[in-house]
Amino acid sequence: MLKKERFEKVLAYFVKNHPVAETELQYENPFQLLVAVILSAQCTDKRVNMVTPALFRKYPDAPSMALAHSDDIFKYIRSISYPNNKAKHLVGMAQKLSTEFKNTIPSDIEALQTLPGVGRKTANVIASVIYDKPAMAVDTHVFRVSARLGLTTNAKTPLATEKQLVKYIPEKLIATAHHWLILHGRYVCLARNPKCTECKLKEYCKYYNQLHKQ
Repeated sequence: MLKKERFEKVLAYFVKNHPVAETELQYENPFQLLVAVILSAQCTDKRVNMVTPALFRKYPDAPSMALAHSDDIFKYIRSISYPNNKAKHLVGMAQKLSTEFKNTIPSDIEALQTLPGVGRKTANVIASVIYDKPAMAVDTHVFRVSARLGLTTNAKTPLATEKQLVKYIPEKLIATAHHWLILHGRYVCLARNPKCTECKLKEYCKYYNQLHKQ
């Protein structure tokens, strides 16, 4: 199957069966989403959603978090992965938002990456979810699922994966496709024991077809 056809089949399935796909992180405004995405690095959304309600009650916006000490933030996020570093990132991010961006989350991916704790993946999430930009954030799920399906070929880095995906995904679908691939990886195409027998994409999946070659 040619790559172009594989993309068309996979996207057609998601458009038909999962037209609405959104982040599972819980938030009420752009600032809260930014905080949640920073916390979600190498951590589950479920765990993040357990700690953010109390954190957001204490620090509802950038100005309040900018005045906090990282030790104060740590108390709320101690059960998250890498809490020390993330606490420092959150305070630094809030301070920079307050002083340089007038408490407004920037829409530009390069500008977003100047904030402490914000790498390309996080910047792409914010740009696509908040500003509906055609940005493809690549996390471990997107990286794995794309390779297994055969949407990417020999992509060794998240950036390489991102570039290959956006080349074939229509611009209007890129933001949603990010969530399709994440959710598929989270619930079906698991890292250790993928649920291939249940997967509705196995007909188009390079991994499955190589595994079941006669």
